[in-house]
Amino acid sequence: MSYELHYWPTIQGRGEFVRLALEAAGAPYIDVARVEGKAGQGVPAMLRYMEDPAEVHPPFAPPFLKDGAVLVGQTAAILHYLGPTLKLVARSEQARAWTQQIQLTIADMVTEAHDTHHPISSGLYYEDQKPEALLRAKAFCRERLPKFLHWFEAIVARNPGGLRHLVGGKLSYADLSLFQLIEGLRYAFPKATQRVLAQTPLIVELHDRVAALPRVAAYLRSERRIAFNEQGIFRRYPELDLG
Repeated sequence: MSYELHYWPTIQGRGEFVRLALEAAGAPYIDVARVEGKAGQGVPAMLRYMEDPAEVHPPFAPPFLKDGAVLVGQTAAILHYLGPTLKLVARSEQARAWTQQIQLTIADMVTEAHDTHHPISSGLYYEDQKPEALLRAKAFCRERLPKFLHWFEAIVARNPGGLRHLVGGKLSYADLSLFQLIEGLRYAFPKATQRVLAQTPLIVELHDRVAALPRVAAYLRSERRIAFNEQGIFRRYPELDLG
């Protein structure tokens, strides 16, 4: 039986972190909103789950995952749920908690990257908040981006399992998510990101190892990988790239 991933059909967004885990593990899944010509599927199906008054555990927003009768929302919670089955997390409870802590930190940085172009409200256009966005981007590029990436560099350097992964000696969903985070930052803030990555070689090497994994590499070349665009979380506005 295939997993059902529900997310917006034209952006990578937060759903991409889940897609990467499913793709890397070779797990069967349906990207529901991108399936055409099937009654009851697509975006309407996604919205029904969110709005159905009979749903006991309604998701607040996409992405969410349907696994049989189980419905799980929030990117980090989905990955925590999938991790053991997809063998993308270690067995010990301590390692699982640490992997989830890293994932939640990645989620924090994703939110901060998003808020550079929507610092006041997601309900407003970027053009309606450009002065505030410039101030937010300045702080992000010069303070927050280095702080986050140096932290990831430090935990790779301190990993008792070696320098190839964030947790232990095997690939985890946190490694995949850090890859996606770096991809997004390079797209949205190429100058600022390169300045920091020049100081953090271990996470650059980790990123490159993930990109070279056969299943990940095949996915990145495929039509299933949606290109970055200015409707997603990571948006390229050159005036906000304060490198």
